[in-house]
Amino acid sequence: MWRCALPPLLRYPTVDELGARAAALVSRRPSDARLRRVGTSRAGTPMWLLSVGHGSRQALVVAGPHANEPVGGATVLRLAERVLADPGFTEGADATWNLLLSLDPDGLRRNEGWLPGPYSLGRYFRNFFRPGFLEQPEWLPDGAAAAALPETRTLLDLQDELRPFLQCSLHGVDVGGGFVELTHDLPGLAGRLAHTAARFGIPRELGPYDTLYWPSLGPAVHRIPPPRIGDLAAAITEAAVESTWFHPYRHGTVTAVVEAPMWGVAAVEDGSPPADAAEVLRAVSHTLRHDTRLLEVLLARLRPHLAGMPDAARLLAPVDDYLLVCPGLADAWDPDVADGARPLPPLSTAHLAALRIAGRRLALRTAGLLHQLVTRAGRDPAGVLPDLDRLIDDWCADYREGMGARWIPVPRQVEYQSRVVLAAFELALRHAPACSRSGESGWGSQAAVPMHRE
Repeated sequence: MWRCALPPLLRYPTVDELGARAAALVSRRPSDARLRRVGTSRAGTPMWLLSVGHGSRQALVVAGPHANEPVGGATVLRLAERVLADPGFTEGADATWNLLLSLDPDGLRRNEGWLPGPYSLGRYFRNFFRPGFLEQPEWLPDGAAAAALPETRTLLDLQDELRPFLQCSLHGVDVGGGFVELTHDLPGLAGRLAHTAARFGIPRELGPYDTLYWPSLGPAVHRIPPPRIGDLAAAITEAAVESTWFHPYRHGTVTAVVEAPMWGVAAVEDGSPPADAAEVLRAVSHTLRHDTRLLEVLLARLRPHLAGMPDAARLLAPVDDYLLVCPGLADAWDPDVADGARPLPPLSTAHLAALRIAGRRLALRTAGLLHQLVTRAGRDPAGVLPDLDRLIDDWCADYREGMGARWIPVPRQVEYQSRVVLAAFELALRHAPACSRSGESGWGSQAAVPMHRE
């Protein structure tokens, strides 16, 4: 059996490390693996697809759809090692694995301030970057035909070329637990997920806030509803818009969104009924409103000084998105305000924990982006930095001490996510027809294109 000679990843890989490690894998097995450039990002960064196997059934795994979720890059490298070591995943399954190393490499580069570690909540949020909704490559706010981002077009073209029987989108939960979202049911996945989570000490998130109104397919497994085009608030908070998750639906593709947590919280898998759900909801809603007002005041102080600040528009786009949805979420969760048009479903302790985490997350991300805006400018004319530091420290302490958030080492995150992907692959394969297309023209035993020639 072939064994990978590469040292194990103990931390998140950078954009350049992803490409270098993928090329090293290919150089060791040029007859079984191939690395090709399938696109170019807005900043000119190559987008690499690592393919393993020669089978007719195509699996597509997409890493890094969100810039602040780097676990997927390490996971695709781990999957490549597993698949190269076990021909049952390729020859035995008549399958080819197509692993996109990063869907948003430019965004990933912007997170490199915290990627190498050490890993702390304060360091993560002070270096956090995720683009505004309209710049996130998985979403299709105006439909596939109007998709303008080159990263989005690259993924759409891959989906239409490969027509995969399975697509896995690899996401990372900053604080919470692991869960899966599916466009089609995969019976048996909830049990496999439970076994893997228990083995690696990963809490399962039974009621993520973005799946609050979605059908459950089993504990920590949820069915993605049909998209609602043009609903920006739903796009940011529920992912219920037209997206690259649903685009390959026409090809019979099963899409699995596989979420792996960085900091785990045990309460997100507590399915017991809460003692007083209404009181918890009031507290979460009031806290979110209070935090939002604090951030709006700081932003108002900062706005007159934005001219000349580097990258202000890029950093403010997600800030404006978050501040846009916070009041509506607070009202939707508040039992004293909700108008009954969309009543909350029955809530468990896990749901309430997820809502509390989500409200705090929106505030922390906003504070972190404003913090970067000031620190990158090298000056603080509005005097907001001490306030932002205090808020970030206090809110991170609430995650640690109030919610019990605990760091999960990167190797455990990766092993958990890769095993959930392999489980989805095995279950989806049972219903995947054989296909004559290879997914790549000219596939053969030739060596990979040397990266320095690209």
